[in-house]
Amino acid sequence: MPNEAWFHRAVAYQIYPRSFADSDGDGIGDLRGITSRLDHLARLGVDVVWLSPIYRSPQDDNGYDIADYQDIDPVFGTLADFDELLAGLHRHDIKLVMDLVVNHTSDEHPWFVESRRDRTNARRDWYWWRPPAVDGGPPNNWRSAFSGSAWTLDEATGEYYLHLFSRKQPDLTWENPEVRQAVYAMMRWWLDRGVDGFRMDVINMISKDVTLPDGPVRPGERYGDPGPHTFCGPRVHEFLQEMRREVFAGRPGPLLTVGETPGIDVADARLFSDPARGELDMVFQFEHVDLDHDGSKWRRRPLGLVTLKRCLARWQDGLAATGWNSLYWSNHDQPRPVSRFGDDRPEHRVDSAKALGTILHLHRGTPYVYQGEELGMTNMAFRSLADFRDIETINHAAEALAAGEARDAVLASVAPASRDNARTPMQWDAGPHGGFSTVEPWLAVNPNHEEINAAAAEADPGSVLHHYRRLIALRHQDPVVAHGSFELLLEDDADLWAFTRTLGEQQLLVVANCSDRPRQVPFDGWADEETVLHTGPKGTEADVLGPWAARVTRRVVGR
Repeated sequence: MPNEAWFHRAVAYQIYPRSFADSDGDGIGDLRGITSRLDHLARLGVDVVWLSPIYRSPQDDNGYDIADYQDIDPVFGTLADFDELLAGLHRHDIKLVMDLVVNHTSDEHPWFVESRRDRTNARRDWYWWRPPAVDGGPPNNWRSAFSGSAWTLDEATGEYYLHLFSRKQPDLTWENPEVRQAVYAMMRWWLDRGVDGFRMDVINMISKDVTLPDGPVRPGERYGDPGPHTFCGPRVHEFLQEMRREVFAGRPGPLLTVGETPGIDVADARLFSDPARGELDMVFQFEHVDLDHDGSKWRRRPLGLVTLKRCLARWQDGLAATGWNSLYWSNHDQPRPVSRFGDDRPEHRVDSAKALGTILHLHRGTPYVYQGEELGMTNMAFRSLADFRDIETINHAAEALAAGEARDAVLASVAPASRDNARTPMQWDAGPHGGFSTVEPWLAVNPNHEEINAAAAEADPGSVLHHYRRLIALRHQDPVVAHGSFELLLEDDADLWAFTRTLGEQQLLVVANCSDRPRQVPFDGWADEETVLHTGPKGTEADVLGPWAARVTRRVVGR
C-alpha cells in the first residue's frame, strides 16, 4: 500500500506488570510472570506490547514516579529478567514499547535529590522551583491531578516545587537543555538495549507557560485548573521534533512513538502525528473517555450512543488525510469498557464486549487492547473505601470526606471511576486468586474470576477471547480495515452504530446493536451480503440484530 507504515496493520496490547502475572509468590506481578504468559499474547496475535513502568521507583503512583530510569524495580525483577522478556517477545515477532515518563520524576531520583539540596545547586533549575507568594502560600493556584495544591513547600530551602501529580512526582523543567539531553541519552540507552519505541506519558505537558499564571477556577472548587497553561505549551512541538532528531533519526528497524496527550483536539493531533513534522507516530486523545464526566471524573453523567459515535467519527474524519488514530476503550487509567460503554449484566456481558471490540477494531487507526479486555473483564464491586489502592482515588476520597461528604456518597462516586477497576489482577483461571498468584494479591481479584477467566475463554469457541483473535487477524489480512476510508451511517440512531470502510471497490459495512433489545437494520439488501464477522444472538428476522449483536459484511461498490 502507498504510504503504509508498519503500525497501520498492527494491534498493541498494554500490560500493567503489577497486575498481570506473579511468578515469585509475593502477590505482585513481575517480569518473569509476563514471560511465562507470552503464549497468550502470541495466540491473540498482537504485534506490540506496551509495558507500563517497571523502573526503580518508590511506587507512590505504582511506578509512574521513577527514581532510576536505567534500572528495574526489584518488585518486578532485574535487568536480566527484562532482557529475557524482550528476547521472548522478539522470538514471537512482538515488539516491546516502554512507558516513557519524563514530565516528572520521583522526588527520590538523584536529579531531584541534588536539585533540592540548596538554591545554588547545579541541578536546581532542572525542576520548577519558585519562592512563596506574597502571602507565603504557593506561587499560583494550580491544582494537582491527585487533589490539593500542585505546589509543595520545601522547608529546607524555603521554596515551592511544582508537581502536577503527586507531591512525590516533581515536574522536570524541559526549558533547560541539560534536562532534555539527559532524557535523550536515557532513551538511546533503552533503544540500544533492543526496545522498539516508547509510549510517552502526558508528553504534551512537558512545555509550560513559563510565567506560571493562575488557572481558571470552576464553581465550588478551591484550586485552579493548570490545563490551559500546561497542555500543549509554547515549545512542545519544538521539543518533540528535537527528540525525534536526537533519539530516533537514522536508527534501523521499525520503531513506535505514541504520546499520551490529555486536553488536545483534532487539530492538535494532526500536528503531533503528521509524519512530515517529525514528532510522534500517533497520540492518545481523551475526548471520548471524558464524555461521561460532568466537570470531574468523579461526577458522572449519562452518555448516549449518538454522542459517543459522533465523537469517534470526528476523529476519524479529522485524521483521515493527515496523521493517525490510536484506538482504545480502556487502559490502566480507565474503567473497564464492558462496564462503562457496554452492559456487564451476565446475559449481555459477552455480547456487549464483542460488539465494543468489533466497533473499535473496525475503525481506522491502531487498536490498543488493555489486559483482560480480550476476556471481557468487568469493573470491580468495591464495597468499602478501604478496598482501594490507587493514590488518585484515595486522595480524592479523603478530600471529599474532609469536606463533609457522606462516606456512602463518596464510595458511590469513586467506585465506577477509580483506576483500580482496571488494575485488579488478570484472571487466568477459576482457581484461588484467579491464577494470578499463589498468595493474596496486592489488590483483590474480582470475585467473578470463577466465571470470567482465560482458561474458560480458551475452551469456549464463542468467547470474547476467540472473537478478539478474529478481529486482530482481520486487520492483518484485509487492507480495507487498515486503509479504507470511514463513513458514519445512521448518525442519529440511539441504538445502532453503523459505518462503512471503503478501499477501491471493496467495502465493509459494520453494524452493531448497542442496546438490550432487538433492532431492525434499515439497509436494503444488508441481510443478503457476505458475512465477515457476526456476534451476538440472531434476530427473529433476517434483517434484525439481537441485543448487543454486531455484524460485519462485505460488498463490492463502484461498478
